[in-house]
Amino acid sequence: MIDPMVLIAFVPAALALNLTPGADMMFCLGQGLRSGPAAAWAASAGVALGGLVHVSLAGLGLGAAVAALPWLFDVIRWIGVGYLLWLAWTVWRTGPGAPQGISMGSARVFRSGLIVNLTNPKVILFVLAFVPQFVDPAAGSILGQFLTLGVVLALGGFVVNGMVGVFAGGAGRRLAGAGRWLGYLSSGIFATLALRLAFLERA
Repeated sequence: MIDPMVLIAFVPAALALNLTPGADMMFCLGQGLRSGPAAAWAASAGVALGGLVHVSLAGLGLGAAVAALPWLFDVIRWIGVGYLLWLAWTVWRTGPGAPQGISMGSARVFRSGLIVNLTNPKVILFVLAFVPQFVDPAAGSILGQFLTLGVVLALGGFVVNGMVGVFAGGAGRRLAGAGRWLGYLSSGIFATLALRLAFLERA
């Protein structure tokens, strides 16, 4: 079980990380701008689940493989680049999406958020560097501690990224007359994320 004092120290550190702009936040912003608040929350939920998967892999020790094998890092990275470029092209071609029904539209956005997070190998390297600082082998199950800390990190990220996307969605509604340009802007965000991932260094 995690020492309550360790958890108290972890929460502000996790929140500071959640508030730092990054690829996940930009992705949620782009989805909110294109399709509104529901899409922003769906994207944020997918990203949060991806974060939990990364934390679980790190807790199981599988993340060490990504840290040790350069080719595995690059394979995951280029899959992510290809997926983001595909998203950018799809948005560019179709223009701004009208807010879609909560069912199918949100399910697709959720899946996209999950894939974008899982195909960013830098996330699991970050988890390996950050989370173990708050894990005590003498306190019980290592995996249990990783998962507990991961839930805290994921919940904070879900709220922060979702709120960023909701703000963007509100701005998108106010700028509805410029819908075509909003579609181009969303496409540009996804393309920029792809370029960022393409030139990502391991350290």
